[in-house]
Amino acid sequence: MLTGNEIRRKFLDFFIQKGHREVHSSLLVPANDPTLLFTNAGMNQFKDVFLGLEKRDYTRATTSQKCVRAGGKHNDLENVGFTNRHHTFFEMLGNFSFGDYFKKDAIAYAWELITSPEWFGIDKGKLCVTIFKGENGVPRDAEAYDLWVGQGVPKDRIFEFGAKDNFWQMGDTGPCGPCSEIHYDMGVAASDQSHSDCAFGCDCGRYVELWNLVFMQFDRDSSGKLNPLPKPSIDTGMGLERLAAVLQGVISNYDTDLFTPLIKRAAELTGSATAPVGTGASPVHAEQSSAGSKSAASLRVIADHSRAATFLISDGVIPLNEGRGYVLRKIIRRAITHGRLLGQTKPFLHEMVFAVRGLMQDAYPELKETADRVSTIVLAEETRFAHTLDVGLQKLEQLLDQSSGRLPGEDAFKLYDTFGMPLDFMQDAARDQGIAFDQAGFDRAMAEQRDRARASWRGAAKQTANPAYQQLPKSEFEGYRQTRSDGCEVLAIIKGNQGAQELKPGDSGEIILDHTPFYAEAGGQVGDRGWLYSDDHNTVVADVTGCYYPVQGVRAHQVIAKQVIRVGQKVDAIVDTAIRESTMRNHTATHLLQAGLREVLGKHVKQAGSLVAPNHLRFDFSHFTGVAEEELQDIEDLINKEVLRNERVEVIENVPIDVAINDYHAMALFGEKYGDKVRVIKIGDFSTELCGGTHTAQTGEIGLIKILKEGSVSSGVRRIEAVSGEGSLLHFRRDHELENVVAGLVGPTLSQKTRKDGAPLTGGIPASPAEALKLELEKKDAEIKRLARELDQARMKSASSSTANISEKVKEVRGVKVLAHRVDNLERAQLRMLVDQLRDKLGSGVVVVGSATDGNVSLIAGVTKDLTSRIQAGKVVGAVAEKVGGKGGGRPDLAEAGGKDVAALDLALDSVYKVVESLLG
Repeated sequence: MLTGNEIRRKFLDFFIQKGHREVHSSLLVPANDPTLLFTNAGMNQFKDVFLGLEKRDYTRATTSQKCVRAGGKHNDLENVGFTNRHHTFFEMLGNFSFGDYFKKDAIAYAWELITSPEWFGIDKGKLCVTIFKGENGVPRDAEAYDLWVGQGVPKDRIFEFGAKDNFWQMGDTGPCGPCSEIHYDMGVAASDQSHSDCAFGCDCGRYVELWNLVFMQFDRDSSGKLNPLPKPSIDTGMGLERLAAVLQGVISNYDTDLFTPLIKRAAELTGSATAPVGTGASPVHAEQSSAGSKSAASLRVIADHSRAATFLISDGVIPLNEGRGYVLRKIIRRAITHGRLLGQTKPFLHEMVFAVRGLMQDAYPELKETADRVSTIVLAEETRFAHTLDVGLQKLEQLLDQSSGRLPGEDAFKLYDTFGMPLDFMQDAARDQGIAFDQAGFDRAMAEQRDRARASWRGAAKQTANPAYQQLPKSEFEGYRQTRSDGCEVLAIIKGNQGAQELKPGDSGEIILDHTPFYAEAGGQVGDRGWLYSDDHNTVVADVTGCYYPVQGVRAHQVIAKQVIRVGQKVDAIVDTAIRESTMRNHTATHLLQAGLREVLGKHVKQAGSLVAPNHLRFDFSHFTGVAEEELQDIEDLINKEVLRNERVEVIENVPIDVAINDYHAMALFGEKYGDKVRVIKIGDFSTELCGGTHTAQTGEIGLIKILKEGSVSSGVRRIEAVSGEGSLLHFRRDHELENVVAGLVGPTLSQKTRKDGAPLTGGIPASPAEALKLELEKKDAEIKRLARELDQARMKSASSSTANISEKVKEVRGVKVLAHRVDNLERAQLRMLVDQLRDKLGSGVVVVGSATDGNVSLIAGVTKDLTSRIQAGKVVGAVAEKVGGKGGGRPDLAEAGGKDVAALDLALDSVYKVVESLLG
């Protein structure tokens, strides 16, 4: 029996023998594709190839792609663990043709691999295939039908379905076409409805889709019209887990060796017996399942979710409250709660990370390096969630106590979504107390949340490449060697997204040259700026404001024309060397910075984004806490020592990607796509990275690197901003100016003052201008606080003295003493103290004090305790506040209000007596 690892390897080897290039799995975070939450299919990394936006040096590929489907459109999270074949993380085996072979070979390859005894040898009698029957104006796929018959598939085992099942499209527009599926009959035992007479097409679980072959033969335009693709392509996908279940003779994917070691480890860590895996109950009928099957489902959840969490964090996702991080957090928390259902209240999931690594590191060697970091992040999330879940349990108890025989679904969903409370746990808790669970309300709230998630990640579908760009040859880039290229031919002009023959003076547009020294924006580095000169080498015909890739290999120069420019014209392309050199310094500095961060903070540091511009650099990296000032100084010292060593910046071209990663140990950039051959930038033994950017020849050319600030971008991601070269010089000049200003304010510091013999002075003199300024500010702050206290005391003394003869303002209203008094420029706290003093003087009565401060009115009313049953302070102050354009309220014995009309304060206070009279009735 083949193991899961052997099945993966055998699939790839089959297609390698058929002339395919084995391509390593891309990251689970799609590169440069905001339309996708996670990589969810093998074709994702080839999307731009299918769209004509990117060209590769091969036309056939095969992959085993890491995939996650747990959010947005593919939100299967609640089913995971309760069915045989739902997963959050899975591997998709695939073969691809980019305008090379089409249906004939794709079908022949699939049938040979699946049925040949030399390969997987699956019983042909248990296989069925489907084709597109024709619908919505698209004809039936008769070609695929004939090809399957030609492979020996009986006609009664070829089934035809409509567009819903057998027509695939990338988006509303773009490549699309019919598809053909291979299904496997798992037998009666696999049916979740326990019937033996079902036929193909029944959704009871007996018939499993094994492999989907997509025939991309159309390009749907914005009007909906299907146009034949000039080079039809192939995209296939087969789940490794499903294939392993078939080949290992089990019904559930969880019974394969891709999961059983993880389930066993989950049982050990949670202290539960390893339950038989088998077929789980569906979430709908979870309350009817036995304790044993629930235990088994929880172990399956933990096994599955530990795979997803390990790979997502390894690929750069961090638990957050939004986007990808939110989905990851839900996955982790769902696994933790299922651990709790098994009785484990202590952190355990972080240990599952190492079980995943042990099982999958041969196929995905990156896990060897990232597992420790992943485990640390999972442990932090477990600790955080323990508190959150305790709060959720308290809220559930409150809801159950307050319910009138029914737990509202919307409230239950809030507990599920915010606090990670499992659905079946809430169902059980409600049933145990004889309370009905509002399943319909819960499902409705879940659907609304899915719609929101889907909308937030819908994005804009990528379009096929503009034909004006798509048909052009690659621009020859000469910018690594020079900043000027003469005699460049204008191959194309784009104006307003349309091809044009010329640009007139003042026009903005894009120009494609056959060869150019301009670097196109990529890898975080901004595009070059400069000029295009006429062939007289003297007249500027256009300012170049930027350069980018509209499609891979084609450099578009963004220009503002100064003279008429025409297609076919020859120009001299000249890069602004001052801007290029500043950018180069910052780019090489970025490499040193990443190496310094990893040296000081730890090897878990990974790049999470960057910007390399001429005037500054920005570097985002994974780290869990703020970087201490001492650590920043250590990093700055370390990288500037590398600058002072003037190390050679070695550029190694055309290195095989595997050699670069495994032999050179080069760091790869987050979210960047790489070809089979890469460019390596090596700085001594300090830094080695994959990089296509421009760099200094020696580190000494950087001048000096100055870190300006460090802060948080999001949970688990930090950002450093820095300058180098002339930027550092400008920064130090500004600091020196500030130092002179400080010296004028606080006198010389230890760094500025020396004895007559040249030795530095000591004895209480601050060590630096920053320390001197800090000490001076602390002195000023203490002085200000002292004066403020004295002013407050003086104001209170004055206010208290103003009440010495207050008895003349006291009036008796319906047998109650009432006092209204104004004292300006008092804070609320002082007003409250004054009201307390006046109430004490009255013994029994009502006091209202008003104060005008900085154009605002404050009012406080106090009522002695013996009168609060007859009159309340809140009602008194509210009525008075209306007269100064305000409102307020508070306790029966003390209430506050505010207003804006200072001029009306005296009249408002005069009205106090009538207000009290009316309230006393």
